[in-house]
Amino acid sequence: MSGNTIFALASGSARAAIAVMRISGPRAGAAVAALCGGTLPEPRHASLRRLRDVSGTTLDRALVLWMPGPGTYTGEDCAELNLHGGRAVIDGVAAALTEAGLRPAEPGEFTRRAFLNGRMDLVEAEAVHDLIAAETEAQRIQALRQLDGVLGALYRDWAERLQGILAYQEALIDFPDEDLPPAVETQLMAALGTVRAEIRTHLDDAGRGEKLREGLFFAIAGAPNVGKSSLINALAERDVAIVSDRPGTTRDVLETRIVLGGVPVTLVDTAGLRETDDSIEAEGVRRAIARARDADLVITLVEAGSPRPAGQTALLVANKADLGLAGPEGALRISVKTGAGMDALRDSLAQAATRMTESRGAPPLTRARHRAALLEAHGFLEAAERADLPELRGEDLRLAMRALGRITGHVGVEDILGSVFSQFCIGK
Repeated sequence: MSGNTIFALASGSARAAIAVMRISGPRAGAAVAALCGGTLPEPRHASLRRLRDVSGTTLDRALVLWMPGPGTYTGEDCAELNLHGGRAVIDGVAAALTEAGLRPAEPGEFTRRAFLNGRMDLVEAEAVHDLIAAETEAQRIQALRQLDGVLGALYRDWAERLQGILAYQEALIDFPDEDLPPAVETQLMAALGTVRAEIRTHLDDAGRGEKLREGLFFAIAGAPNVGKSSLINALAERDVAIVSDRPGTTRDVLETRIVLGGVPVTLVDTAGLRETDDSIEAEGVRRAIARARDADLVITLVEAGSPRPAGQTALLVANKADLGLAGPEGALRISVKTGAGMDALRDSLAQAATRMTESRGAPPLTRARHRAALLEAHGFLEAAERADLPELRGEDLRLAMRALGRITGHVGVEDILGSVFSQFCIGK
């Protein structure tokens, strides 16, 4: 990979005033010098240059930024061309770069090179993707904390502490006749248990970081004609679902994405829950029950004046409060028709979304890949605590360290690099 020089449009494909072309690799300097007429700008100083192809045809007048490695994003020689954003300009410069022996970058290849050249660990590289994909303020803050290396530092700290524990364990194995004091093994086991307990606490976070990164699902459930479709339209502030007085209008699961308390939430409108002989509506009811079962929060909607439904409900909302009817007890009374109580409902939903995703202290887990590796490491540490032989304990410690190393990318990561960086956009 390091022998190739790559380029890509980093500013997106939509027409705009400025288009940023990124270049990285050993031939970046020669390619930029050729475009600029034989000379490179002063390093890390933007310079206005006329860009020409090999035939001498002017392609554009652009701001050129030359950044020799290794102190660059990728760790290689890099350049950025701030072009005018017309399609013809971009295509002309891309053709000139290709003719100079460069090739278009693959998805995520710039960040992959940054990882391979030691400019960031794998957790930070994933944070770059999350930051680009962030829809809300809360997601942006979480991605920035991860990009700052806080999460990776936590995992490296555990690995380094396990390395120290393993060193003591190896001493017990290699020098059994040296009459090492019993306190050595006692301290070893105490330190092992502390790391294992910290990992367990980190895992027991109710998936807060993953939920914030991916978004929550709130399902609206209830009997036909209680106003579920009207409610989702009101919360989304647009017509998502067809509203009708006829029972059973909604026969499938409808979804829309909104933001509540800085958290992306997918609202799910489900079919009315009732017994029916209509096979299509019955399938809708089945899907509604399944969706409600998997939702992070179920908003049970009833009509004002109705009895409280049987069983537990996370959030009970009574619609049609404009009719002057009370109850049921404990329900949040609203009127989708008049808007009464809607602000209180939005506040309640926002508080629920914040409560499910907020984290205090150490940064939360953000990806299933991290969780799987931590569960594996925790399992090996449990096995190490139970091991009867010091050799077996030492092997379990090594396996736990390898599992932690796979998260940050220090060991055994070739099999996961493709899946991680294939999610990136082309210019990153």
